Amino acid sequence: MTRKARRLALACALVLGLAAPAAARPYDEVVAAGEIIVALYGDNAPFSEMKDGKPVGIDVDLAQAIADRLKVKLNLRIVDAGENVDGDFRLNLWKGDLAGSPLADLMLHVPNDKQLALRNEQVFMTTPYFDQHLAFAWKKDKLEGLESLKDFEGKKVALEGNSASDAQLLMAGGGNLRENLLHFRSTEAAAQAYLAGEAPILAGSRAAIEAALFAAKAPRDENPVVEIAIPGMMRAKWDLGGAVRANSRDLGYAVGDTVTALIADGTVKTICDRYGVTYTAPQGF
Repeated sequence: MTRKARRLALACALVLGLAAPAAARPYDEVVAAGEIIVALYGDNAPFSEMKDGKPVGIDVDLAQAIADRLKVKLNLRIVDAGENVDGDFRLNLWKGDLAGSPLADLMLHVPNDKQLALRNEQVFMTTPYFDQHLAFAWKKDKLEGLESLKDFEGKKVALEGNSASDAQLLMAGGGNLRENLLHFRSTEAAAQAYLAGEAPILAGSRAAIEAALFAAKAPRDENPVVEIAIPGMMRAKWDLGGAVRANSRDLGYAVGDTVTALIADGTVKTICDRYGVTYTAPQGF
């Protein structure tokens, strides 16, 4: 899981805004303008990242599919993640920055969380499109299996530092696994170490693990990806969706209907397949 994804997973309290309010655009204005401005996080593989100067990833392809269905041009904005999602909403959807940059019409990769929605009255959540899970890959030639917390004992685990998976394993078993954890800057870097034999277990989101192994052409049957129930306060799964400004709900409904159609006709699954990611339908609140 990348720095951007972990900040979404670990979203916390509101922070103060700095910029003057800016106007949001309802659906009719988006259509009249002929474009939709969509904000995506950078350095957030496999959902959105810059490669060879171009944005790529699941969210990038989904944003394009949404724009195509709405019959408008996609104006993609790659943004940095702040300290929490609440601040990202303020900066990108309803208040803006000190430079007066145009607000985005839509943000994707937003945790579809009821508490997050309740404490952000300025935004409206759209239909979720992906069910994110924490997971583990393990080497069949090194381990007999990976089914419970007991199987982690004495085994090194490669993972991104300060991520949701990191927090989950740091607290697991009363902290007994702390010395087993090998921290890296990203899930991709952790996957490289895992494939190089530095650890027999790789932790992260299922999407990030699968995409990293797919990109490395690592055989799936030799590197099974599993989800294990680990007791603790860290959530092991959450839905990803989108958000618009509250007074642009008609745009939110239009995006929601479009996402529902893209899920139903298999477009979202096809997009995920391109990156080697298993598509899991969202569960909702």
